[in-house]
Amino acid sequence: MTRRLISSGSPFEQVAGYSRAVVAEPFIFVAGTSGFANGQIAEDVVEQAEQAFATIAAALAQADFSLGDVVRVVVYITDAAYFEKVAPVCGKHFEGIRPANTTIVCGLVDPRMKVEIEVTAVRRG
Repeated sequence: MTRRLISSGSPFEQVAGYSRAVVAEPFIFVAGTSGFANGQIAEDVVEQAEQAFATIAAALAQADFSLGDVVRVVVYITDAAYFEKVAPVCGKHFEGIRPANTTIVCGLVDPRMKVEIEVTAVRRG
């Protein structure tokens, strides 16, 4: 099996020894993705979720996948009350796609992070 590593350019990838995504045809596995962009993160959980989706979509695109190829999503939130705000963001990005979804309430590695999202996609046809 050939593996192709996808990077977002974050220096943390090197420090932690991981890739933003790994392609193992016909799958791509996108690591948990927060709302950080250029070292900054919004306070609002919806803005964080939207940024996470932008980063995920960019990683998928680097490997010629799209959000339309996603078959599994895991959403990590730090407060159950965020579910009502984050679920519609997922619904917007996955409208008509409807991947299997699990949402987990947990702690995240940075207290500014309120949501982290990971996806698995499969190449069609």
